[in-house]
Amino acid sequence: MAEVSGEHFDGAAFRQTMGNFCSGIVIVTANFEGAPVGFAAQSFVSLSLDPPLVAFCPGKTSSSWPKIRASGGFCINILAANQADVCVTMAQPGADKFATVEWREGLLGAPILAGVLAHIECDLEVEHDAGDHTIAVGRVRHFESSQSQSQPLLYFRSKYGAFSEFD
Repeated sequence: MAEVSGEHFDGAAFRQTMGNFCSGIVIVTANFEGAPVGFAAQSFVSLSLDPPLVAFCPGKTSSSWPKIRASGGFCINILAANQADVCVTMAQPGADKFATVEWREGLLGAPILAGVLAHIECDLEVEHDAGDHTIAVGRVRHFESSQSQSQPLLYFRSKYGAFSEFD
């Protein structure tokens, strides 16, 4: 049992504990000065229906988030179970992440990745400070599901996977 007290905090143990929560994976994309930019995130949530809002939490050390912020809008790409390689590519810092990833421009200009289960195009509504992350809230402007029967890409205990009982 780990406890948060005084000056000692075991970040590795906390990360391992939080790894017991299964999450989906999204790729947040934007068009920055004519070039695609994006990163992988597992901290994504539907926030409100009225008005339609979503939220995700980029790390403050992200080199992609300042570019996405400056673009004023973004697209949330919800990954399918067969897209773990896309997630790994988009999680790499500094690389040309779009060189091997198929995509098209969305209605608001942000990249929509091929094969995703759904995409949600948003304007950046507001940001909130949250420790070593930022909570970014987006106002939904356009969204679409792929109608695919594919399973979502899940992340659990540092591994990628998918549902098996819903096939």
